[in-house]
Amino acid sequence: MQSLILPMAAHVALASLLYVLLTVARAPKIWGIGQRADGSNPWAAVEPRISANLSNQFEWPLLFHVACLLLLQSGTDSAIALVLAWVFIAGRLIHSGVQIFTTNIRLRGLVFMINFLAALGLWLVVLQVR
Repeated sequence: MQSLILPMAAHVALASLLYVLLTVARAPKIWGIGQRADGSNPWAAVEPRISANLSNQFEWPLLFHVACLLLLQSGTDSAIALVLAWVFIAGRLIHSGVQIFTTNIRLRGLVFMINFLAALGLWLVVLQVR
C-alpha cells in the first residue's frame, strides 16, 4: 500500500511552489525585474493573495500532518486514511487556485470544507486506532 508520506510530500511541494510564485510576484517591486514600462508591478493584484494562501498552508494543514505522522508512527496508515489524505491534498490544490485566481470568498469557503472534512476524517481514523 502507498504510504501517507506521499500526500505529505505533495503538500510540501505545494508550499514550495507557492514560495516560488511569491518570489516571482514580488520580483518587480523588490528587484525591479519584470516591471512594466511604467515601472508598475504586473503581479501587484495577485501578490497579496499568493502571500495569504502561503500563510494558510501553515494553519489547518498542521492538523493534517500531525494526523498522518501519528498514523505512520502507529503503523496503521489504512486505505481510508490514504484516501482522506489525497482528498485533503486535492482540496488544498483547489483552494489555492480559488484563493489566488479569484476573489470569490464564498467559493473559497466551500472549497475549504474539502480540506476541513478530510483532516477531521483523518483524526477520526487516528482516534479509532488509539
